[in-house]
Amino acid sequence: MNRNILIAIAGVIAIGLGAFVLNGNNTAPVTEVNAQTAAASDVDTSSIKDMSLGAEDAPITLVEYASFTCPHCKSFHENVLVQLKKDYIDTGKVKFVFREVYFDRYGLWAGMVARCGGGDRYFGITDLIFEQQREWTQGEPAQIAANLRKFGKQAGLDDETLEACLTDGEKAAALTAFYQENATADGVRATPTLIINGQHHENMSYDDLKKVLDAAL
Repeated sequence: MNRNILIAIAGVIAIGLGAFVLNGNNTAPVTEVNAQTAAASDVDTSSIKDMSLGAEDAPITLVEYASFTCPHCKSFHENVLVQLKKDYIDTGKVKFVFREVYFDRYGLWAGMVARCGGGDRYFGITDLIFEQQREWTQGEPAQIAANLRKFGKQAGLDDETLEACLTDGEKAAALTAFYQENATADGVRATPTLIINGQHHENMSYDDLKKVLDAAL
């Protein structure tokens, strides 16, 4: 995790219509960010806020680190989070914080779309991204970008708003730095990773998670 911002590896981190980069035998519309020598500490992350569900004063804070392109994260979202929300989040026992992990540029693009509608639309768009993970991750970069835009439109965002979000290079750099700072501090090496009241846990079933939560209450 102690490495230069992952956008330096990807080469590009946001989608736009004003610039093009070569991707194999194809070109994909992107906005480029010059991050060859930038480190996470060089980027202002004060504009990035955690996305959360549940009561601020809940006795347990559960942070999930997840990638939108990770199959195990999709499984956790669909099979564990649904029950967690019903039994613990909606009842005031758990504050759930979702932190995006960017192992690839497509995960970052997905995060930018999810955040485009603000906190009110974030988890609804996140649901769509995970539900259709297998479908939207197929194809060339330009097709993947188009797939992600559809989720924003389903959530009521117009083309102009989506374009502004996806061509915001400063926001993309800040998101990546925010991810790296937090993941490094919490020792995240795989997804999903759970941090429960400051304690590090690997992916687990709902039954096992329930035991950990009940012991903490």
